[in-house]
Amino acid sequence: MKINGAIFDLDGVLLDSMFIWDTLGETYLKSQGIKPRDDVRETLRPMSLLQAAEYFRYEYGMLESVQEITDGINNLVERFYFDLVKPKLGVIEFLDELKEKNVKMCITTATDRHMVDAALRRNRMEQYFEKIFTCTEVGHGKDEPNIYLQALEFLGMKKREVYVFEDALYAITTAKKAGFSVAAVYDSTAQDQQTRIKELSDAYITTFQKIKVELPEFD
Repeated sequence: MKINGAIFDLDGVLLDSMFIWDTLGETYLKSQGIKPRDDVRETLRPMSLLQAAEYFRYEYGMLESVQEITDGINNLVERFYFDLVKPKLGVIEFLDELKEKNVKMCITTATDRHMVDAALRRNRMEQYFEKIFTCTEVGHGKDEPNIYLQALEFLGMKKREVYVFEDALYAITTAKKAGFSVAAVYDSTAQDQQTRIKELSDAYITTFQKIKVELPEFD
């Protein structure tokens, strides 16, 4: 894998955490005494936390403010990020190799900043990343390319020098349409989408163990 810069998703790529988010919408609605619709998981999958809160207000008639809803959702998952979540197998060794080769790295994530910071700090991973971009702070979800373009601008590189590491089909689709090379990372929560993910991606990673990193030569 030839690479000068890396834009990493967090959940399902760096952290083994997607299973928490996979059922979170249902869990939150049930905690509010609301019966979730059958399609709620698929509907929420491409949304940022802010978008999900707006969706709950519009589609389920919730009277709470967007901020109150996002706070309620965050309360359900905070302990997981602060105390429990772990890196995916081989991630630390892979990040060590990238750092050794002076590859610039940043994170783009739909997870809110305070939980990102807590999880990275507890797992001693913050040292690898020069900047973190969250969908909430950028103001766009990963169904739009804005967060990747801001990360690219920060890295100060051309798209051909950078890989985007993602596990979700919708995010991979967005990055590819924006002209990025994408390394898809397998996560069991997206099992039913793996065929399409493989077709779209420039590289497919089942595990971060024993991946050879090469630095490209550019004119």
